[in-house]
Amino acid sequence: MFVIIVGGGKTGSQLAQLLLAEKHRVKVVDDRPEVVARLKAELPPDCFVAGDGSDPTVLEAAGVHTANVLAAVTREDEANLVVTSLARFEFNVPRVIARVNDPQNAWMFTPEMGVDVALNAADILSKLIAEEMSLGDMMLLLKLRRGEYALVEEKLRPTSRALGLPLKDMPLPPNCVIAAIIRRGKILIPRGLMHFEAEDEILAVVANEALPTLREYLS
Repeated sequence: MFVIIVGGGKTGSQLAQLLLAEKHRVKVVDDRPEVVARLKAELPPDCFVAGDGSDPTVLEAAGVHTANVLAAVTREDEANLVVTSLARFEFNVPRVIARVNDPQNAWMFTPEMGVDVALNAADILSKLIAEEMSLGDMMLLLKLRRGEYALVEEKLRPTSRALGLPLKDMPLPPNCVIAAIIRRGKILIPRGLMHFEAEDEILAVVANEALPTLREYLS
């Protein structure tokens, strides 16, 4: 996969290094001299382009015509919106992701502005904190389908209502599936006749609206 990252700050450079470690092709675009100097020290020489990412000619020099993904992660929301609009409507980049710096600007980061996914750090962090506060012992491991589903983990206590019934007879929410069971350090594949034991760690994929029901049943 070929990814162009516009914005070489901490977010952009960290993302670039993660993608490079996974063997993806990366180009980081930034026009700040101090950032370009740092990128030269941190990244391979063919992984950055010095220039303004909102300039179509700079994006072309970065190879935007063949990019699979473009991520606009500068500290300026206006710049990110210009970049995403160019990426989608001028160069037809298949996947466009944007960083939202000011939560009050989040309403502008829409498909009409070329944005497939808008990442609002303040909103994400506040929701994660609220979820951790409301879920008690249930741990949120991963968000799926743009936050519609979650992968969660719950360790069963001896008083859990889930003990004693075979999995096939458990009154789980319809939009929930038990993905795996960790028992005494070993991963078990769930089967219909399997019974939960105290201290089992349950991994489940569940829709957001079903999280309270699942937590109440497993706790």
